[in-house]
Order: sequence, then structure tokens, then C-alpha cells
Amino acid sequence: MLSGKRTSSRHVMVVLLMCLFWYIISSSNNVIGKMVLNEFPFPMTVTLVQLCSITLYSGPFFNLWRIRKYQDIQRSYYWRLIVPLALGKLLASVTSHISLWKVPVSYAHTVKATMPLFTVVLTRIFFNEKQPTLVYLSLLPIITGVAIATVTEISFDMLGLVSALISTMGFSMQNIFSKKVLKDTGIHHLRLLHLLGKLSLLIFLPFWLYMDSLAVLRHTAIKNLDYRVISLLFADGVLNWMQNIIAFSVLSLVTPLTYAVASASKRIFVIAVSLLILGNPVTWVNCVGMTLAIVGVLCYNRAKQLTKSRSELPTQVQSSHVKYTQLQHNDSFYRAPMNGNIANGLHKMHATSSSSSSASSAGNSLLLNGSGMPNGSATRLLFV
Repeated sequence: MLSGKRTSSRHVMVVLLMCLFWYIISSSNNVIGKMVLNEFPFPMTVTLVQLCSITLYSGPFFNLWRIRKYQDIQRSYYWRLIVPLALGKLLASVTSHISLWKVPVSYAHTVKATMPLFTVVLTRIFFNEKQPTLVYLSLLPIITGVAIATVTEISFDMLGLVSALISTMGFSMQNIFSKKVLKDTGIHHLRLLHLLGKLSLLIFLPFWLYMDSLAVLRHTAIKNLDYRVISLLFADGVLNWMQNIIAFSVLSLVTPLTYAVASASKRIFVIAVSLLILGNPVTWVNCVGMTLAIVGVLCYNRAKQLTKSRSELPTQVQSSHVKYTQLQHNDSFYRAPMNGNIANGLHKMHATSSSSSSASSAGNSLLLNGSGMPNGSATRLLFV
């Protein structure tokens, strides 16, 4: 029992530490990403750098850490789930950088608070999963908060809003189907990250060469080898790789509901750090909208938790209910005095029925011969 408690406490501590590192790295990645895009306005190139970081760094480091390699995945399953998952990751990454380029970090993450809304819609579309009324009601503060933040946003941009919404939908799909792939294939979560990064890079590279490569090569930061911009790009790629590692690790250690709570807390941390460091102007009404959206996410997670507890309660009550049958005996038989003949007769009756007695006592631990007693002992224990 003590060993189980230590294991549980250690698991909680590992998750808490990983979440703390996740929050710090994610906020640093968002701040540096915004700084890069302000001086180097190529969100597709920033996405390419991040995908290259995942592809190049993951293989050697995962081998060094002796992370098990994934086994062959069936081709049908590969095309049915892995490829769409890579496309979702690619779409979410590109649109996330476009939103980060067009609007402040705080507003982009406020819009991303709509992830529960997309989760409810996507699970209904793909899995025909219906939610109770309480869950639907918890979405109202999220929608209201995002609407208030949108109306009062000083640096509002329509492309930034649409990109943030598409990015949120892509990350929601990634969270839903990544858990399913991990369960179906048994692949290590970090190997899944590496696989998705490589596949996304292969899909994305032709589009980048056609749409962004020439403009990037003509930019002054690349032509003049501006080491500040290049250093920021490198740091952004490394931080994004580390953030993905921690995010996938947390997702593999906890339930989707716990991951959603941790993600909502991370969003609060990122918004606070971005407002503190970048100092983008906000109004108090805008802050109210952000707060309402985040509170709505927490209400959604609480509603999901209550719904899950109610659905599991009847099963738990039924499984924990034990029906006892009263032992049948005659008290007068034990209280009546016995003469020597009766005692001898009973001793012979017991000797001849020892095999049947032991068989019946095996089914009843209250009438067990030899449990903690020497074999052949004349003592019988009867607990009533």
C-alpha cells in the first residue's frame, strides 16, 4: 500500500513539474515567435524552421535517450489516421503563426480558448458523441468572453482571428486523434511526434518552395545575415521542439480531461507573460473578456468531470455492493452438554467427513481449517 502511495505521489509530482516546464517554455516560445514575426514577417518560414527542428533533433536525441522505436503501422491505418493527423498538425502550425503575426499573443490565445467548442463539435461529427446539457451551457462563457475580447481588441485583424480559429480546430483534432493513435498502435508518444514532424515537413516543403522561398532569400535579414533574426529563428525552433516534447509527454501521462485543464492553465500563463514582456495595449473590458473566456474553459472542464463522475457512479455502486448470507446454525446444539459417547461420535463423524468439510470450507473463509493454524490441529475456529 505504501509503495502504491509513493508511486501515485511520484506520478503527480512528475506531471506538475512537466506542466511547469511546459508553461515556461511555451510562453518563451510565443514571445520569441512574436519578436521574430515582427522583424521577419514570414509565418510559413517560421513553421518550416519548427518542422525542421522536430525532424532533425528528434532522431538523434530519442536514440540517445533509448526511446523505443515504433513498429510498422499498417498502410490502411497509416493513410486513414496518421496522414490526416500530420495534415492537421501542419495546418494548425501555419495558421497559428499567421495569427501570431497579425494579432497580439494575448488575443491569439484568448481565441484559442474556444478549443472546447471545437472538441464538442468534432467529437459529435467523427464519433457521434453527444454531450449533456451542463457541458453545452459551459460553452456560453467561452463564446461570450471571446466575443467581448474580439470587439474590444485594439489591434484586431480579421485574418488573425480566422487563422487563430483554424489553428484551434487543428490542435483540437490533434489532441483527439493523437490519443487514439497512441492507444491503437502502442507507439511511443515521442516517436509519434517525430513521425508527424517528418511527414508534415515532406508535405509542406513543396508549398514553401513555391510560395515563400524567393521572398525569404530576398529579405534583408537573410541577404545581410542578420544574426539577431537568425538566432531568434533558431531559438524559436528549439523551444517549439521542446514544447512539443513536453506537450506530448503530458498528453500520454494524463487523461484528455486533465490535459485540457493543464492546457487552459498554460493559456493563462502565456497571456500574463506576453502582456508583461511585450506590453501590448489592452483595455479593462478586453481583460474582462479574456478572463471570462478562460473561466469558461475551466467551467467546461468541471462540467466534463461532473458528467463523467455521474456516468461512472452506478457502476461503482453496483460493483462495490456485496450480499452476505447469514450462517445457519443451532445455538442450542453448542450450549447443550455432551457426554463421552456423543463426543466420540462427533469425532468419528468429523473424521469420516473431513474431505467434504474441507471442500465446503474452501468456499467460506470463515470456516477454514489450517488458516494460520498447524495442520492436524484439533482446534476449530468459527467466526459468527
